[in-house]
Amino acid sequence: MKRIGIYGGSFDPIHWGHLLAAQAAYEELSLDRLFFVPASRSPFKPERRPLAAEQRLRLIRLALAGSDGFEVCESELQATGVSFTINTVRRFAGEHPDAELICLVGADHVGTLPEWKDAEVLSQVASFAVIPRPGLPGRRPPDSFDCRWLRGWPIELSSSEIRERIRHGKSIRRMVDPAVADAILSDGLYQDG
Repeated sequence: MKRIGIYGGSFDPIHWGHLLAAQAAYEELSLDRLFFVPASRSPFKPERRPLAAEQRLRLIRLALAGSDGFEVCESELQATGVSFTINTVRRFAGEHPDAELICLVGADHVGTLPEWKDAEVLSQVASFAVIPRPGLPGRRPPDSFDCRWLRGWPIELSSSEIRERIRHGKSIRRMVDPAVADAILSDGLYQDG
């Protein structure tokens, strides 16, 4: 049975923390493929408007260039409104009926899984790999969800921190892939609020 990883998020912008978590999941879970699924709008930050979809997609593709096993799925960006994991998982289940689906979730969100849209169904159709965050105590996953903690290489880095550094004219060179940094700087992305 194939094992497919689903890594949803805003990726606004994608950074080394995302890439290291993906690599850890790919290796530790013996995934056949791992899909980055950028959200149109995150249910965790519904008031925040991310960078335009085509710009985020370009940055993700730059970051993933040459990475075997990693792909981008644009389905959530083509949908309108808030992106919900259950919709993504149902789509993947339909496209890959014989695959085991494993969703990546940050340690800061694992405790909220029972509150996610159609949580009971979600717990039956996918398992979860929890991405640890430095300084964040390991929260116990809900009993109804099949969760495994990744060991990986957790680093304390966030997209909001990167956006803030850009607004203040600080370097992001060692926080993101060099091609991503070049694109952000050359296109003047994230300069405004």
